[in-house]
Amino acid sequence: MHPVDEKALVILSGGQDSTTCIFWAIDRFGKNAVETLSFDYGQRHRIELVAAADVANYAGVRNTVLPINTFGKLGGNSLTDDSVEMPNTVSSEGLPATFVPGRNLIFLTFAAAYAWRYDIRNLVTGVAQTDYSGYPDCRRATIDALEETLLLALERRMTIHTPLMHLSKKETVLLAKELNAMDALALTHTCYNGSRPPCGECAACILRARGFAEAGIPDPLVNHSG
Repeated sequence: MHPVDEKALVILSGGQDSTTCIFWAIDRFGKNAVETLSFDYGQRHRIELVAAADVANYAGVRNTVLPINTFGKLGGNSLTDDSVEMPNTVSSEGLPATFVPGRNLIFLTFAAAYAWRYDIRNLVTGVAQTDYSGYPDCRRATIDALEETLLLALERRMTIHTPLMHLSKKETVLLAKELNAMDALALTHTCYNGSRPPCGECAACILRARGFAEAGIPDPLVNHSG
């Protein structure tokens, strides 16, 4: 039975993990209680927003896009800045070139502001520290600290759900299968190079392919694209 009068907002990038989170939220809260929020943050590959819209439409949930171009103005990472090489460069702190500083913090803060307006008490994000690609803002400690900060700032308790936090990519694939999300994964976009079909060579493609291979399940995106 779904919680009475509880609503959930899923941060949707159009990728594998956030798509799985939609179906996790639907299973937990019910389709009518779930909506999604995507961000137009100056990302180089606009296909992310197309994929997010397609996934939300397939799942039968509302998708809202918020424009925040600050990251594009800041640059310094390969997801928003053409001058930064893809895929294997790292910063002086040892972080990958695909790390967008503050992205998850900003996304969750904007999501909380949106949720506050619509009296949504549950935020859902696909971050994971098991296969987190070296991104420090994907760790549970970061999420816990932000959850407390939001309580202090908004005087309203919002729970940040991270259903994939301790799952490997293999386990995430198996969860998606269990939640009947596999057809939706055919509509997703993961490739750091913006390729569809996926390039198969960037870190995101390699991680995704390994997860499906270890789960023994064909990737519906590859089959769909091919």
